[in-house]
Amino acid sequence: MAEDVKNATMKKIIIAIDGFSSTGKSTIAKQLAKQLNYIYVDTGAMYRAVTYFAMTNKLIGEDFFYSEQLIERLNEIHISFKFNESLGFAEVYLNGENIEKEIRSLEVSRYVSPVATISEVRQKLVEQQQLMGKDKGIVMDGRDIGTVVFPHAELKIFMTASAETRAQRRYKELLERGHNLSYDEVLENVTTRDRIDSTREDSPLVKADDAIEIDNSDLTIEEQIETLLKLAKSKA
Repeated sequence: MAEDVKNATMKKIIIAIDGFSSTGKSTIAKQLAKQLNYIYVDTGAMYRAVTYFAMTNKLIGEDFFYSEQLIERLNEIHISFKFNESLGFAEVYLNGENIEKEIRSLEVSRYVSPVATISEVRQKLVEQQQLMGKDKGIVMDGRDIGTVVFPHAELKIFMTASAETRAQRRYKELLERGHNLSYDEVLENVTTRDRIDSTREDSPLVKADDAIEIDNSDLTIEEQIETLLKLAKSKA
């Protein structure tokens, strides 16, 4: 395996990982980037950061969404990633504040898809994401990485799993973080996000024609990493 990794890093490439919510994209992308000594960017966290900004500034809630006001305030939003050595991955900062824990709540999950449908939000974040990948050697996961952000990425992966499997994973994760909620709530959130992400007009969630689809419903993390490392080696 060490030799595989060494060979895979000989020529730096862009690895784009897209897929439905709660397919474990971020977990896999983080570990893959670490194995390859690549930069990892969680684009979903960037959209969550914008959503968190909208929530804390009373621009979105249960029965309201002031999208025009959010668009007007996009220049106030500065997102950055800072590597946390003790955790082994980069945490998300919004205007200098660490919001890694806050953006992982179910409440943020409820509102992130509507925020992500706004063209101006997507344009702002896509520009930042493309700058991050200008020197290659990057693993980026999200919803439109292989179709919009990096349409010429050397390796494109599309992750999928059943809604029930994804909801169970998300439910377990949220319980471990101390959130009090039901499995049915999480399943409803997963299916709603699937519908919104797949039907939005701007950059809908679709599998790129040249992407490799991986259904990880019955795959361990180790099996997924092994598969992706081999694919990265073949492309590099």
